[in-house]
Amino acid sequence: MSAESASAIPKGQVDLLDFVDWSGVECLNQSGSHTIFNALKQGYREDEGLNLVSDADEQLLIYIPFNQVIKLHSIVIKGPEEEGPKTVKLFSNKEHMGFSNVNDYPPSDTVVLSEDNLKGKPVILKYVKFQNVRSVTIFIEDNQLDGETTKVEKIVLYGTTVETTDMKGLKKIEDH
Repeated sequence: MSAESASAIPKGQVDLLDFVDWSGVECLNQSGSHTIFNALKQGYREDEGLNLVSDADEQLLIYIPFNQVIKLHSIVIKGPEEEGPKTVKLFSNKEHMGFSNVNDYPPSDTVVLSEDNLKGKPVILKYVKFQNVRSVTIFIEDNQLDGETTKVEKIVLYGTTVETTDMKGLKKIEDH
């Protein structure tokens, strides 16, 4: 880990990469050769030659489920100055969203990415809206110059896990 990436991690938060349920990750409108895994997976997202690129237009709809409940604190979305994402809407625990119904739901948070954000500065989210998160949906609505193609170099989610009780592990107390 470089000193730059270590200092970018907000205090008390961890990279939630280890808690992603990879079998359920989806991205609508991604290019066949430039998929979500290029921006999200360890190793791939550090390679500047690998990007997530939109296909038919500038919009991307990314669904990321977790294998345990998390609290989402902040997000890093890196991208190029011109084709990088601009307006990003985040939804907590909304499954099976598509472009046809993404505007039917109020987002948990909406951010407009600055030039600093595109270079890796984390966006602090409305923490109260992301307390018991099983999945996050990221809707990239447009890009910096309103072009036809959006490029995402890296996505990092920062937060913490929620300590939960394993109900299956509890034993029933017998009545006497």
